[in-house]
Amino acid sequence: MDRILFDIDPKDCRTDNNFLEVFIAVFIALGLLISYLPQHYRIISIKSSEGISPWFLLLGAVSMTCSFFNILILQIPQLECCKYVSSRVCFENTLGVTQLTIQWFMFTMILILFMAYFPQYRKYIPIGIDGFALSKEWIVSLYVTAFVALHFIFTLAISAYLLIFVGKADEHDTTKYWADALGIISLILASVQYLPQIWRTWERKTVGALSIPMMLVQTPGSFLFVYSLATREGTRWTTWIVFLITGCLQGTLLIMCICWYFREEQEDKFIEENVIIDVPNERTALLNTPNDSDEIIL
Repeated sequence: MDRILFDIDPKDCRTDNNFLEVFIAVFIALGLLISYLPQHYRIISIKSSEGISPWFLLLGAVSMTCSFFNILILQIPQLECCKYVSSRVCFENTLGVTQLTIQWFMFTMILILFMAYFPQYRKYIPIGIDGFALSKEWIVSLYVTAFVALHFIFTLAISAYLLIFVGKADEHDTTKYWADALGIISLILASVQYLPQIWRTWERKTVGALSIPMMLVQTPGSFLFVYSLATREGTRWTTWIVFLITGCLQGTLLIMCICWYFREEQEDKFIEENVIIDVPNERTALLNTPNDSDEIIL
């Protein structure tokens, strides 16, 4: 274990961070934290996660787990430098890890809320007269959650083994290739992450439990996030290109949700304007009074 804990040269530690880069990185970290809250709130407030694709959550959770361990492995030297630099400099040097930790945690919370608020009526399907069985959608969701948990444990175990018994990415190719592999896997999954959700939203033609405010914040923030990660010490293109592709796909989903939102608004407005409700008023008695030709039968 001494291999990764005590072989850093203090002279290699970065101490002259650019103020603008640090400011942008902190701004993005706070933005990531805040941007996911509307999605969490929407699921909790409507007490339903209907409309969210489990495949979108699977691809997103696995992709972000890979991205998290990618930057964690690559920035181990920056974490080790915290023994030799001030707390402020340590915080500045590890902002890349902080950003991806926040994003991984907040997205994982969406998966947890998705399962917690999964609509009860969609969990079961009737069989026979009194029988019920688990629905295919609920079974898929259970498998997705189990796979995400197992994938995290597996990635953690492999990463820890390489760092402890093999060495850091800047010293050993095996660890570097593992970090790059995680980045590439994350890239591939991020490239298709939003496709199941885009298809589900297009098919349903409704926003559902998706949060438009979250996407309004995250879509432009993705491109700022890319710039911030690309300028961090020790990161490679495999770290930031994931979020460039994700930003483009999320923008597509955002445009679609905005279109469906305004269409729903127009439909609701049309229904309100064209539904005639018979409310009694001062003319009701006059209109209902029988005319002279009407006969009253006793």
